[in-house]
Amino acid sequence: MFIRHFGTKSRGVFTRHYSQRASGNLSLGLKMAAFVGVVGIASSYGTYQYFRSYPPMDVFPPKATTPLSDLSQSPIYASESTVQVAVKEICQLLCPDQTSVSDGELALHSDNSSNFHKPTEEERPDLVVYPESVQEVVSVVKICSKYRIPMVPYSGGTSIEGHFIPTRRGICIDVSRMNKVLELHEEDLDVVVQPGVGWQDLNAYLDEYGLMFGPDPGPGACIGGMVATNCSGTRATRYGTMKDNVIGLKVVLSDGTVIKTKNRPRKSSAGYNLTGLFVGSEGTLGIIVEATLKLAVQPENEVVAIVNFNKLSEAAQTVTELFRRGLPLNAVELMDDRQMRCFAEMGASEGRKWSDKNLLLFKLGGSKNTMNDQIKIVRQICKKNGGFNMEVASDQAEKDEIWRARKVQLWTSIDWAQKMIPNAQAWPTDVAVPISKLPTVITETVNDIESNGLLTTVVGHVGDGNIHALVIFPPEKRAVAEKVVHNMVKRAIENEGTVSGEHGVGIGKREFLEQELGLDAVNTMRRLKLALDPHLLLNPDKIFQIDPYEMRIEK
Repeated sequence: MFIRHFGTKSRGVFTRHYSQRASGNLSLGLKMAAFVGVVGIASSYGTYQYFRSYPPMDVFPPKATTPLSDLSQSPIYASESTVQVAVKEICQLLCPDQTSVSDGELALHSDNSSNFHKPTEEERPDLVVYPESVQEVVSVVKICSKYRIPMVPYSGGTSIEGHFIPTRRGICIDVSRMNKVLELHEEDLDVVVQPGVGWQDLNAYLDEYGLMFGPDPGPGACIGGMVATNCSGTRATRYGTMKDNVIGLKVVLSDGTVIKTKNRPRKSSAGYNLTGLFVGSEGTLGIIVEATLKLAVQPENEVVAIVNFNKLSEAAQTVTELFRRGLPLNAVELMDDRQMRCFAEMGASEGRKWSDKNLLLFKLGGSKNTMNDQIKIVRQICKKNGGFNMEVASDQAEKDEIWRARKVQLWTSIDWAQKMIPNAQAWPTDVAVPISKLPTVITETVNDIESNGLLTTVVGHVGDGNIHALVIFPPEKRAVAEKVVHNMVKRAIENEGTVSGEHGVGIGKREFLEQELGLDAVNTMRRLKLALDPHLLLNPDKIFQIDPYEMRIEK
């Protein structure tokens, strides 16, 4: 049984003792005592109500969700003069090379070349800091918390939905110098790393141990940002997304508190799943300062296979049947005929002529005997569904050549875009849908883009229904490009999909999250945000709106 105790001490009420010199004085004393008692009771009740409603009722009203309409005002942040006081404190705390206010650094930490959601002229951090330890992160966060200064975490800077745009200025906390592998547990197949470790560097480190880290997003991504966006990559079919590969985290909260979300066992039913809460939170709930990651053993043998299809529906049906047969595919990628035409015209790899038909690209792994059986099954199912031109590469150089073409697909497409349209711009976006919905969503998306006079290439992590479309357009048709991108997102939702399979929400897809999940789900997220970050300091304005009076206009 829990007993709640409420304080009854009255603020501003003093108790006095009276002598009993005369009955008149006694009567007066009783009256005064009664008066003091009434005032005390009233004041105590007022105190009770005060503590019941603190923090303010508009932040934590007595209900399970927080609609935007419950927030009565815009977030209150430090004035410019107060920010400069905090900047001075931080610069005194860190070494000179750990802080920067140069135009180049401020611009770098506001935008990147792949990000189509651009900061306004005012949206630059007041200071960029480069902490090298957990304690330095904590110290910076405590100063920001004390002065109510927004903070934006930053690691690899490769995200494309405006995740690190400093919409409220403030301090950018760049953890890229926290780039050490702290512990490797070979027997347990896990590793403890700092957030600035790049996934490619991690795999290079693990190579000599015959181990690997499963998720493989775009080049340059670091573990901190990968956790924050719950990214994945081409190997998600076999190894899962980041949420499947993060065992535990160390996180700095908005007031500088450091928490550990879980110990190293692969399974635990002890308390809330705090690890899952922070994976995919895009820096809005806490700053990732350490991650314990699940590892896999490198495949004993691995082959790469490619096969063409005339119809997208044939390719999708092939993938569905392969999964139903239980084949352990390490990766399965789809590139549509527009993308293959781009490969054919641009010469995506030396010495190889690419067909301009839809392509499935597989990775299969295992022992030599099991792989032979797997290849046989793949051939049968592909042929049954209209596949042709199937090739199997077992030579390492040939495997690398084929897979490299897939990994540089974006840059090949951008080069092709510049060839097709002078001064072309390219808008990358992603959605995910059930595999059975892929042909419909891809076909309707391509038709929509091309009927509006734009170009596109489409690739997909077809094993998990993740589609990437690159919308190519001349600068004067930006509004048209925005329309077809938004149509693609709406189309995914209409087909039981999600607004993003691996890029995240950031600023770019906030308006669609409510359409996907419903208003109550988004209001629940806002409630969680306010519980962990009551002053709205951590990466403001990402995922959902926090300001009822926001009037942000992109360039």
